[in-house]
Amino acid sequence: MNRIQELDTKGQKVLMRVDYNVPLDKSKNITDDTRITGSVPTLRHLLKQNAKIILASHLGRPDGQKKAELSLAPVANFLSEFFNKKVLLAPDCIGTEVEELINKMHEGDILLLENLRFHNNEKKNDDGFSKKLAKLCDIYVNDAFAVSHRAHASVEGITRFVKKCAAGFLLQKELDYFNKAMKKPERPLLAILGGAKVETKLPALKNMLAHVDKIIIGGAAANTFIKSMGYDLGKSLVDNNYLESAKKLREEAVKAGIEILTPLDVVLAKEFEDENASQITSIKEIPHDQMIMDIGPETVRLYRKIMRDAKTIIWNGPMGVFEKDAFNKGSLALAEAISESKAMTIVGGGDTNVVLNKANLADKVTYMSTGGGAFLKLMEGQELAAVAALKLASQED
Repeated sequence: MNRIQELDTKGQKVLMRVDYNVPLDKSKNITDDTRITGSVPTLRHLLKQNAKIILASHLGRPDGQKKAELSLAPVANFLSEFFNKKVLLAPDCIGTEVEELINKMHEGDILLLENLRFHNNEKKNDDGFSKKLAKLCDIYVNDAFAVSHRAHASVEGITRFVKKCAAGFLLQKELDYFNKAMKKPERPLLAILGGAKVETKLPALKNMLAHVDKIIIGGAAANTFIKSMGYDLGKSLVDNNYLESAKKLREEAVKAGIEILTPLDVVLAKEFEDENASQITSIKEIPHDQMIMDIGPETVRLYRKIMRDAKTIIWNGPMGVFEKDAFNKGSLALAEAISESKAMTIVGGGDTNVVLNKANLADKVTYMSTGGGAFLKLMEGQELAAVAALKLASQED
């Protein structure tokens, strides 16, 4: 796989796929610029090379429709202020008008294409759409780790139609940190998985058995494991379709000598909005009209002890309904524990990053990934679609 530092980008038209799918408030202000600032090292490199930089991203889910509220205009404004130079926003991401704007670019200029997903053919990985994107540039650079598990036109398809393709610094960094943690980790290696859907975690958990020493499970994902052990969880969110899978995974872990830890006690409420009526109880004593919202204090103590002993920690997914202040204690406690750890600590994107930011501890971990789904795909042992495409393109150079 080519890396951007290996290519001569001087004065070249470089289409850089970034992930600027950032959260916006009602006034269209960016509330978390992590994904934008993550792309800055690659942008600075291209600016030093006097490349003509063409940025491509999506924002939200416009489903193939041009929606003003999902325009990348706020990002263009942010970049203009950040670099103290005008960053133009194109009216579209393909077409004659866009091509004319690119033909007028000077070396060192930055042009941001409009939302890629205003076109359905982006997600369809349509060859025609890929060719139109490829027509805009001399060199393609992928620096969008968070969408690199998607076989979309701007991620995978375009690599078949641009002669020179490479990975940007952010994509390189994400892959290098993960490989370091998985292939040559300092042990004990601890994986922490939380979040709501056990279905999305099971493949990662199964793959982790071949790598880790211990696994901590929290969030609603843990409920299915707890119920598979024979406990009644009241109204708690449980995926009954995966009870047998959870049971088999536990059995495989025992055979492999891997300890899987699930909550001992939990925080309960009758409904998600019932923030004033939380109670703490053992998993053996959950009333039929209550539901699990967070891990309890005894579980926090146990998990923190396990984290103190670890030399490498990988964390993906919160421990409870962290969006509610009454039910975020477990997630915040683990955020504090990972910030105090002397281990190499890698936090895996999405809601987990939100927890670290909420606790003002994002700068206390070794590395905080920009992608949740892509990070989870790596935990499953899968090669990302974008990485496979870049490797193939590099062989064809």
